This record gives sequence, structure tokens and C-alpha cells, in this order.
Amino acid sequence: MYHLPDVHRYAHEGVTANSIRAHINAPGPTAYLWMALAVRMFPANELRSARASILVCWLLLGAGILAAARYTRFPSFWYSALFVTLAFPHALIATALVMTDGPALLLATLGTLMWVEFLSLPTFDLDREPVGVAGGVLIGLAITCRQYFLALLPAGLVFALLQWRKRSAQARSLWVLPILLSLAASIPPVLLLVAVWKGLSSPNMASGISYHNWKSTVGANFWRPIVTTFYIALYSLPLTFPAMRHVPREQRWRTLLVAVLGGFAAVHFMSALLQPGPFNSVVGILSRTPRVQSLFFATIVGATVYNLVAVVLLFWEKRTILFSSPPVVFSILAIIFFVAEQFGIQGNLPFYDRYVIQLAPFLGITAFALLPKLSTPRLLVLGASSALGQYMLWRYAF
Repeated sequence: MYHLPDVHRYAHEGVTANSIRAHINAPGPTAYLWMALAVRMFPANELRSARASILVCWLLLGAGILAAARYTRFPSFWYSALFVTLAFPHALIATALVMTDGPALLLATLGTLMWVEFLSLPTFDLDREPVGVAGGVLIGLAITCRQYFLALLPAGLVFALLQWRKRSAQARSLWVLPILLSLAASIPPVLLLVAVWKGLSSPNMASGISYHNWKSTVGANFWRPIVTTFYIALYSLPLTFPAMRHVPREQRWRTLLVAVLGGFAAVHFMSALLQPGPFNSVVGILSRTPRVQSLFFATIVGATVYNLVAVVLLFWEKRTILFSSPPVVFSILAIIFFVAEQFGIQGNLPFYDRYVIQLAPFLGITAFALLPKLSTPRLLVLGASSALGQYMLWRYAF
């Protein structure tokens, strides 16, 4: 377990500038500090204690959404965010392998819920200011768990500007300071981490002397956003596949042609598109029969492209309704900025397909806003996604 050295160091050395600079993993230190706290409390078995702390984060996420969503104006969206996150195939394995997704998603999802609820209030309410500030703090801490959540900062800024523009001139002046305070609350944890690390990656990751010799630094990268978009579209397929039925009849053949061409064109970039994860493993099983492997890959990519076009068309058709819902607007912005930030990630660290789980709440909100009906086929597909997670978890146990 390459995550445990950081947990062990924080548990025994405490939280100091030196211990944080010695960090070896790509994610930030906050989630490891949470695990280290559990290890210090129950030191007999470090792995078991770390796993228990991650499980607690998932339980807190469920309890937090169920308790808080009812007080928002859009509870169904937050329930769908929780449902999709828990059904995501990587959720279970993230707990068993003491990954930082649980703590990061706990902070990011609850922080986003508070932010969206506060920033979308129709009138200014001073009593709600602590909600906005608390949301900002949670977002900042989420970034120090998983730096990819840095995308939530520009998403929050654009979202705040959009909400601010909807108000009257008199109301705008009253909202400036509360909005700035809630957004500024997310900055101190990030600045503190950057000050200690001298950047957004730990010194070990930036120099490439970390585990597996992975290297991650800030720099231009034009291929990574393409890979990220592919995996977001791929993992959105089980969530939004009913959209395929909504493609207008006059556009179906055109969409099918685009999907077929896209699928076969992607075969030429298969080695670059395939990143570590279960999809790569499934495609790798067919490596002994290259033609079958290429045909399988082209079929999956073609279906993904067809579904993506269908989702875009359906989104355009429902744009007025969707843009009137603050959680949907924020979710779309979060997805867009998540892809955009990949332009600035340089190094040889691959985009593991499990990284998409960080967008699971936002994909869930967007998918169920676009297609709110939980039909039997859709429920079966989501159940299969959860079953895949069980298989990934237990495949090495027997």
C-alpha cells in the first residue's frame, strides 16, 4: 500500500513543514492527516485503522447529504449526487486501498452544497453567511486532499458572477462582500499548502523521485484534456444512455456516422487513450486477438460518442430549464473547469480512470437533471456499475 508511508509518517512525526514536504503521494496531505489521526488513536493495525477512517468519511458523506439536502431548494439533485457517487465502480476499492477519494468527496460535496445554496439565495440573509464561509473552507480543504478540486474555485467564481448578475442593482451592492467572503474562505488552506510545497505538487512528485517514479508538475499538456474528456464521456454513458432515444429522427444517421468514424479513428490512438483502470484491463484481455480488440474498442468509443452527441442535443433542447437550476449550473461549470485544468498538468503521471469519481456528484446532478426518470433499465445499469465495484474489490480475495 503506497499510501501508508505518508500515513505512517504523519502518525509518528506529527504535522510539521518537514513532514509535509516529505510527502510522496500525488494527492495532498489533508486526507492522510485524517487517516494518521485514526492510526494514532488505534495504532495496533495501521492499515485497518486507515481503512476505518476512510469508511467513516463515506458514512459521513451519506449522512451529511441526507441531513442537509432537505433544507435546500433542490434536494432531489443532491440525493442524485449521493446515489451516483456511491454507485460509482471505484467507490469501494477507494476505501479498501485507503485512497483519498472518500475524504476529498466528503469535503467537496458538502462544501459545494453549502456554496450553491448560499450563493443562489434570492435575497441577502446575514444569518446564512456562515453557511457560505463554511462551504468555502470545506472546498479549500478538499483541494488540499485532491488538487483536482482546484477546478471548483473558478467554477464558484463564475457561478457567483452569474448569480450576482440576476439580482437588481441595489441587491448587487449588498451581495458583493458576502460573496467575496465565502469565496475567499476557500483560499487559505490552498495558500498554506503552496507555501509549504512551493507549488501544487509535493517536492518528491515534482522531482520524480516518488513511488513508481511518477512526476507531476505545473506545465502545458494538450493531450491530457482529451483523455480526461474521453473518460468523463465513458463513465457518463451508464448515467445518461436513455438520451440516445431522444436524438431527432432526421439527425440519427448523421449522429451514427459521426460515432462510427469517431470509434474507428480512436483505434489509432488506443494506446494513448487507454489509461490505468478497469476499462484498460477489459480491453487488455483481448490483446491476443488484435482485430477483436480493435473492434471492441471502436464499438465502445462509438457508443460513447453517440451518447455524448445525444446528451449535447438534449441539453440544448432543455437549456432554459437546466440553466435555471443553480446546482446544475455549478455542476456543469465544475466539469468544464475540471477538464480545463488538465491543460496545466505536466509529467508522466497517468490519468487513472478512477479520477473521474471526483466528478461523480456533478455528473449525477447533471444526468438526473437531464433525464430525471429512474427507469428500470437505468436502475439495472447503475446496479451493474455497483456490482462491478464489488467485483473489483473482491477479485483478489478468493
